[in-house]
Amino acid sequence: MTAEATRSEHDLLGHRNVPADAYWGIHTLRALENFPVTGTPISVYPHLVDALAAVKEAAALANRELGLLPADKAEAIVVACREIRDGRLHEEFVVDVIQGGAGTSTNMNANEVVANRALELLGHAKGDYQHLHPNEDVNLGQSTNDVYPTAVKIATVFAARGLLTAMTVLQDAFAEKAVEFRDVLKMGRTQLQDAVPMTLGQEFSTYAVMLEEDRGRLAEAVELIHEINLGATAIGTGLNAPAGYTEAARRHLADITGLPLVTAANLVEATQDCGAFVQLSGVLKRIAVKLSKTCNDLRLLSSGPRAGLGEINLPPVQAGSSIMPGKVNPVVPEVVNQVAFEVIGNDVTITMAAEAGQLQLNAFEPIILHSLAKSITHLQAACRTLAERCVEGITANTDALRKTVENSIGLVTALNPHLGYEAATTIAKEALATGRGVAELVLEKGLLPADILSDLLKPEILAGSTAPTA
Repeated sequence: MTAEATRSEHDLLGHRNVPADAYWGIHTLRALENFPVTGTPISVYPHLVDALAAVKEAAALANRELGLLPADKAEAIVVACREIRDGRLHEEFVVDVIQGGAGTSTNMNANEVVANRALELLGHAKGDYQHLHPNEDVNLGQSTNDVYPTAVKIATVFAARGLLTAMTVLQDAFAEKAVEFRDVLKMGRTQLQDAVPMTLGQEFSTYAVMLEEDRGRLAEAVELIHEINLGATAIGTGLNAPAGYTEAARRHLADITGLPLVTAANLVEATQDCGAFVQLSGVLKRIAVKLSKTCNDLRLLSSGPRAGLGEINLPPVQAGSSIMPGKVNPVVPEVVNQVAFEVIGNDVTITMAAEAGQLQLNAFEPIILHSLAKSITHLQAACRTLAERCVEGITANTDALRKTVENSIGLVTALNPHLGYEAATTIAKEALATGRGVAELVLEKGLLPADILSDLLKPEILAGSTAPTA
């Protein structure tokens, strides 16, 4: 077997052979050896790779503007970064998403890929760092401690936009069902017991409203992620970043990303503080909790089809059992429940990682990035799946729903203002004991005229949307 072609690179620990065709180098090689944790490379998060390239491009433009980087090197770095942002070379971002070193391995993976592609553009071989160096040129004026958090924030903003869109899709699906079911009368329940009548449209409208509220909270949390610490370098003092660099880099990065990025007022504070990530994760947990509650409702309302509530029908999407013929399960709400459980667990991870930082740096942002990215991307997929594979196809068992209202003693609550509490209680007890309907007993006892009773039992009256007529 022919040996793989390699090139020799060196770092402070010595020399190592790197695959000749790899755009990454020795620092990435060591990270691959040191962190065989998840088997998931950072390339699984394209928003992060794009954000890293955007930061490197902005830094190169700022350094050229300040006369610190020759024009030919800066141009090569910029072109390499734009190629990456266009989707090229993502497979070269190979370090594990969970890593020690506060993201240094991710930063160096980016530095090496950009440097080696830039070397090619300048007509040199990969690894020929005397002409353009990953640290000296690509990382000029930077530290992992300002590059990585800035890239994570940019990646998170773009990922969150996808989630906001998916939540809108799901919200619209529930809102459409609320309109479709606006005249479908049913019993509302508290503590799983019959309460008072409502419409199925009202029930579904609450799911749409909850999503609308959560979209607002998510948008607010994302606003805080626009504050960056680029230019802080190691701990926030800006060591090795020349005068004017911080603002120039921010300006170029804002132009590249199209985001209204702002530099933190106190870079020392911003370099160690992960509060914005904690707040965002808390909102994601809020979304997950409420989405899971909604899915619990859908599973309960569709339970049966004959031995459960059976009020609605979820669209059948796959056979439900390997042993029970004809069984169909609520698999889409179930998968959304599981995503919610994961997001809640991710919030605990983010909380602990943010708390675990010491002094001037939090070394645990890789797990924060990984957890946030999973929560956002999985919630996004869950919202779209729930909308498209479940909610849009839900149907109502209208006749069965009306019968539960007619047979429920909860109906007497709607008549309480007209019968009085004592008489209403007597009707309720007799209906429960005999199995007879509330309306039937009211008419039999002459407690209300038939026309008034009919008016009071109209769906729009029972659901509280219109005042009863005299």
